[in-house]
Amino acid sequence: MALVLTDFKHGDQTGNAPGIHCYTTPDNQATINTAGYFNNLSATLDVGDLIYIWAVNAGTQVAILTQVLSNAGGVVDVADGTVLAATDTD
Repeated sequence: MALVLTDFKHGDQTGNAPGIHCYTTPDNQATINTAGYFNNLSATLDVGDLIYIWAVNAGTQVAILTQVLSNAGGVVDVADGTVLAATDTD
């Protein structure tokens, strides 16, 4: 599937700190971390920005944290991402 712009929420981008953004998608991690997936946002994403993603992995909803590695010539590449563990021991 492709990036759905209405499912991407920009976070605060004031100052020199990286932006933190959120995105919800039915796509899996391998699809999301493919170079070019976020190209439609190249004008608003900076290298170092973090993206919190609510995605699907093997049919299960997962939270993934990734960062923008490069953004040049309209091509955005993000890191593979880290699936955030959700442990509840009570």
